[in-house]
Amino acid sequence: MPLITKAVRGTRDVLPGESHEYQYIERVALETAQNFGYKEVRVPVFEHTELFERGVGDTTDVVQKEMYTFFDKGGRSITLRPEGTAGVARACLEHGLLGDALPQKVCYAFTCYRYDKPQAGRYREYTTFGVECFGAAPPAADAEVIALAAEYFSALSLTNYRIELNSIGCPECRKVYLDNLRAYFSAHTGELCETCLGRLDKNPMRILDCKSPVCAALAAKSPVVTDFLCGDCKAHFEGVQALLKAMEIPFALNPRVVRGLDYYTRTVFELVSELPKLEGLALGGGGRYDGLIEELGGPHTPSLGFGLGLERVLLQLHELEAPIPEPEPCALYIANRGDEALTRAAQLANELRAEGLPAQMDITGRSLKAQMKYADKLGARFTLVLGEEELQTRCARLKDMVTGMEEPLGLDGFADTFAQIWFRLAEEKMLAEVS
Repeated sequence: MPLITKAVRGTRDVLPGESHEYQYIERVALETAQNFGYKEVRVPVFEHTELFERGVGDTTDVVQKEMYTFFDKGGRSITLRPEGTAGVARACLEHGLLGDALPQKVCYAFTCYRYDKPQAGRYREYTTFGVECFGAAPPAADAEVIALAAEYFSALSLTNYRIELNSIGCPECRKVYLDNLRAYFSAHTGELCETCLGRLDKNPMRILDCKSPVCAALAAKSPVVTDFLCGDCKAHFEGVQALLKAMEIPFALNPRVVRGLDYYTRTVFELVSELPKLEGLALGGGGRYDGLIEELGGPHTPSLGFGLGLERVLLQLHELEAPIPEPEPCALYIANRGDEALTRAAQLANELRAEGLPAQMDITGRSLKAQMKYADKLGARFTLVLGEEELQTRCARLKDMVTGMEEPLGLDGFADTFAQIWFRLAEEKMLAEVS
């Protein structure tokens, strides 16, 4: 019988053999953020469409082409979150978090949704790790956020990437830049794609993000934003660079980095792969968005953050063959023969799990031979066979599946005895890895 359906294009199933990789990189992400004072926030997967139109910007590719928008049963326009910042900002504003002591630091690891062309590391449902810092204006905040991203990559042993840094100025000095940019592209209207022609009057900076080869070639020769920075923005940008140098965090200045969302101001940055197979792939990015909270109806609150695509992070880790811890193996598999042995196996397995040990037993009624084959597939380190003789003598033989050694263990107090064996083995392994 054929499958009723398959996964929707642009989505993927994370199967049991690989889910531990996501668990690992998400755990390290949240732990790293916690070390910088960030606490996890969880927000709804969908929001009112207006939030993204106003926050992200109605001239961006995200809003114009990529959002999953629908009308709910109440006739309201609802959108699956295409990115994390706007929803998190809305939550902090709605629940009064910005009235507490600032800065307010939050982090998250959740899925986002964009209708984009699927390709390696780019899915229509993807996972992002992000941090948002509300209420911090000085360059030190920018440098710390970038340092957090760099520290996360270091904790994963992820290398071969570069930090590309730029400043797109404040609304005041950007007006001058936009006038110059508009004048430049107006001389090339016959070459611009239809989408960029629509952006020319509203927001010509969006043309710099266009994927069209012709528009990209024009953008490469366009005026550079850093030539138009006002004194305050220039000093802020220099302060960020000085702090990054003091922390010995390498970066490269790239005046073409503008990011694809309208809420950014001043500092923007991207983390870009330098591996041959992934050269130029953006692993993530972020920057400052000092006007976003105000745009959403709150007080002026200087803010900043970043988002990293975890699927792309995994691509980089796989290409580097970086170490990803394997899931905890089955410590003990208990094979059993007969109803009484099944009952005793269930008791022992439950006692072991209460001690924090991963234990399994046969729950399918397999033959003893089939049970042992299954234990081998599980990668169980130890096995124990329970039958009538073992129940009568209250003693069974514990087999080490790696060394082949066997030893008798009494069933009374078995969980405590086995726990000592297991933890001693773990300690010896850890010492061996250190040495």
